[in-house]
Amino acid sequence: MSGRIAESELIINDRGAVYHINCRPEEIASTVITVGDPGRVKEVSKYFDRIDFKNEHREFVTHTGWLGKKQISCVSTGIGPDNIDIVLNELDALVNINFETRMINEQLRSLNIIRLGTSGSLQKEIGVDSFVASTHGLGLDNMINFYRTQSNDADIQLIQAFNTHTQLNSGNIAPYIFMASVQLLKHFTKNYHQGITVTCPGFYAPQGRILRLGLAYPQLIDQLTSFSFGNHRITNFEMETAAIYGLGTALGHHCLSLNAIVANRISKEFSADGGLAVDNLIKQSLEIIEKEIE
Repeated sequence: MSGRIAESELIINDRGAVYHINCRPEEIASTVITVGDPGRVKEVSKYFDRIDFKNEHREFVTHTGWLGKKQISCVSTGIGPDNIDIVLNELDALVNINFETRMINEQLRSLNIIRLGTSGSLQKEIGVDSFVASTHGLGLDNMINFYRTQSNDADIQLIQAFNTHTQLNSGNIAPYIFMASVQLLKHFTKNYHQGITVTCPGFYAPQGRILRLGLAYPQLIDQLTSFSFGNHRITNFEMETAAIYGLGTALGHHCLSLNAIVANRISKEFSADGGLAVDNLIKQSLEIIEKEIE
């Protein structure tokens, strides 16, 4: 896409801020932490040494401040891949589109985008209250399929093996997969399990839960848990990671998803204190972000 971007395509409000997250370019740092829960933003920013900017619009809460000598923004996305579509595109617009001319900048910038979220384990030995750093995001949602994207050969082989194993692509699902940023992932090894994170388009049937309606894919959890390809296996699932990896990679950003395990779907356990698990994830991850992420 080239040329001037129309008012209907990129909506900029009266204060010169992008429409949904209501931020101006100078209000976003180069390192952005995303959280699903709007209430979790303050649980991250309480560890900042200084907060310079606070904003709230719908489910999108933003705090930008400093942790030591590092400027960081924390932005809530709300739940699901559709909200990731909004937040990732608008974060990219803030750094790569000139809001005055509505033209794409000649020099493009890359953000560090790090998700701190909650997740369900799909392996018995990855217990509640532990942490997972997602090597890949494997999407069972359909959002990324609306974009022109390009996968590398390793990811193509991985998704082909997944489709052969699960046969999900023979129905109404078009699975996709994207890698994490290697330059971010390499810092999160100690005390973090690593593996493929599956992103689902919902919380109940898309994650194999039965309330009053039956399941179209009753073997889903067993298929996800038993999948392996080389050294790769599926460790957990949630509702945002693959969308962040797919869209972020296509836009040229460095993305990583870090998850606190609050449920183990194999052992049927749920964390006794999910809030504490998330707080531990925040503290440990912020320390690494401050000291090791450029």
